[in-house]
Amino acid sequence: MLTAQTATSALWFLPFATPIAIWAAWSDMATMKIPNKAVLALLVAFAIIGLIALPLPEYAWRWSHFAIILAVGFVMNMGGLLGAGDAKFAAAMAPFVLRQDAILFVYLFAAVLLAGFVTHRIAKRTPAIRARTEGWESWQRKDFPMGLCLGAALVFYLLIGVIYGR
Repeated sequence: MLTAQTATSALWFLPFATPIAIWAAWSDMATMKIPNKAVLALLVAFAIIGLIALPLPEYAWRWSHFAIILAVGFVMNMGGLLGAGDAKFAAAMAPFVLRQDAILFVYLFAAVLLAGFVTHRIAKRTPAIRARTEGWESWQRKDFPMGLCLGAALVFYLLIGVIYGR
């Protein structure tokens, strides 16, 4: 639900979440791993900035988003559906998303996932890009660096909140 509160909180979160999302995406493409430090940095960013950007009851409830997505992510990881780093990063992202925006975020993530997959596969087959990113693990493997799309979806969600939440 894009509201003025969404715009205000998104404006607070965006400058902190964006570099962490880029770090996670870059690392996942390069090594096929999202560093635990990136996950912790995103959680710390929410923990600190959330106190400023959100009313206290809302802030407290958003921590339940983390717990729920972490549990779902670990079940999916045990089923081989996604990597542990992806599950942890998705859980760290969850508090940034307003509960009422969950469906919007799922649609946004689906679009980003499709675009990210196609873009990654094109880049993987483009010699000029491969030459500049020599040794990237994601060029060698068949599985996909989900951190690329997780991070992008978070940044796009926050941008949408800033632009349309007013």
